[in-house]
Amino acid sequence: MIAAIDGPAGTGKSTVAQRVARSADLYYLNSGNFYRAITWYVLQQGLDSEDLTAVSAAARSLSLDVWSHGIVVDGKKLRRQLREESVDANVASVSSSPEVRDIVNRQLRRISRNRDVVAEGRDMTTVVFPDADVKIYLDASLESRARRRYDDLAHSMPLAEVQERIAERDKIDSTKPVGRLKLDPSALYIDSSDLTINQVCEIVLHAIFSAKTKPSTGAIGQS
Repeated sequence: MIAAIDGPAGTGKSTVAQRVARSADLYYLNSGNFYRAITWYVLQQGLDSEDLTAVSAAARSLSLDVWSHGIVVDGKKLRRQLREESVDANVASVSSSPEVRDIVNRQLRRISRNRDVVAEGRDMTTVVFPDADVKIYLDASLESRARRRYDDLAHSMPLAEVQERIAERDKIDSTKPVGRLKLDPSALYIDSSDLTINQVCEIVLHAIFSAKTKPSTGAIGQS
């Protein structure tokens, strides 16, 4: 069983995927952590994250795997390192490399080969797992996503600035030449603007349990 969740930033994909994984006894797979792990390694090596040739070579050299709290890079378990400010500042550059994306996608498929997983990330339903048993596109209005992020930051940044940053992120994600954000027409579309996290989880869990109880025919239909 593979359940894939994607959608724009700030929709709660990670929270929903983690809760659904616990409830449905699925392995939680976060593609973003792989890009962060590679970014951390690139910075540790003193490389320029904008030098995609060097970044790709570094990514090819790595042994990548997962552990219960993060990613294993060449035998080193990473957890807090994945959220360092330097990683935040450079991960977009690293993840823009087509070769790095290909490396990460192959790792995601390898890890899911013998597991039941719920995978979330920017292009889970369209590129990484186009034949997933369940495809979810989680969306929300810009205003509601900005408000949620504003609350997550404990109001440490003006709401207008938070909204501006998310809007810019949307523009970047939807225009990337590789791995850009787009809606798979076979995905179940969920607008979470006026829904709680629990309500979204219930919808996703219903889709997963429905897929489990009928013969596999690929992705579920769009609502």
